[in-house]
Amino acid sequence: MLRPNSSSSHGAIGSFPDQSGDSLDTPRLDFEAWRALLRSNCGGEVEVTEPNAFAGWMRPLSVSGLAAAAVKIQWDSAVVDLGCNVHRVERNARDVRRNGVDHHLILFQIAGQSALTQNDQAVRLAVGDVALVDATRPVTYSTNSRSVQWLSLRLPRKSVVSHLGFELQGGLGRQGTRAGRLLFDLVRDADKDDGSASFRADSYMQLAVYDLVGALFAPSDPWPVSRHADKLFARIRGLVKDGFADPDFGPREVAAVAGISLRYLQKLFTARGTTCSEFIYSLRLDHAAHLVHRRALGTGQPLSEIAYACGFRDYPHFARKFRNRFGCAPGTHAAPHDRRADNATVRASTGERAPLAHDVWPLVV
Repeated sequence: MLRPNSSSSHGAIGSFPDQSGDSLDTPRLDFEAWRALLRSNCGGEVEVTEPNAFAGWMRPLSVSGLAAAAVKIQWDSAVVDLGCNVHRVERNARDVRRNGVDHHLILFQIAGQSALTQNDQAVRLAVGDVALVDATRPVTYSTNSRSVQWLSLRLPRKSVVSHLGFELQGGLGRQGTRAGRLLFDLVRDADKDDGSASFRADSYMQLAVYDLVGALFAPSDPWPVSRHADKLFARIRGLVKDGFADPDFGPREVAAVAGISLRYLQKLFTARGTTCSEFIYSLRLDHAAHLVHRRALGTGQPLSEIAYACGFRDYPHFARKFRNRFGCAPGTHAAPHDRRADNATVRASTGERAPLAHDVWPLVV
């Protein structure tokens, strides 16, 4: 709980509704009704020193299909002097488990002052600040202002990671930045949407929202080695190994099957020194080398059939890729009299002749 502060701010940002609260177009709630609403929506308990002096408003919003809300609470200054009192909302570990949500909450301070504590870090919010809250962890909000107002935006964690390619870290951002101002305008003006936007238009606007959040809260090093990324990449390698024989199987299909964005997929491979396309072709050519070697031992499988079996649409493309990779045509790659070619085939099967995918290939087998 924060140390009480007798000063408070009652200014508003931009053209947000009038600070009286009535313009929120929602019923005024007493303390018990507010506590019940809060518990049903996000879990957690509210503690106030003077519940009889409490009033709250909440208006749900939609930012291109993303859940948001305009929230205000106030206390009757004629009844209680808040200069020496702190009121708080707390979501403890039990509330988190019971609620079972997995999202990030972007919180804009519109009027008054407040503070939040999460992960043993306390963040003070003044008018114009924006904070990032992890809904899967306990958090405490507190205020000693008579009137407090926020805008909140809820972003599913899975969608955030899929789009940005990294986990957001909670903390404080300044709305004075360009990204902060743009994001605030999108959330603030959500109630002005006439509903005429198409689903496709909303999907593009959502991407803009995610990009702005990433600009505000991206870690200084977005590519630290993480267990989550390693597990995801291992699963992607398995998906590619299962699907490379399909000529229609490319990076877009890999991303779709993995449930991540194409941009995130590209970042995962770039961080490991290759690309998804190069990795797919590496597996195709390794498999082709194996089949060509078996052909030389007596299977008699036509080279064109080997090309199709390895995901190539036509033989000329296959032959060109094969020559670039192994330095010879498929028909001469594993001739029984050519020990050098035979050794090259064995090395290719282990990935040693695949410098572009060398860092990732040993983890496939």
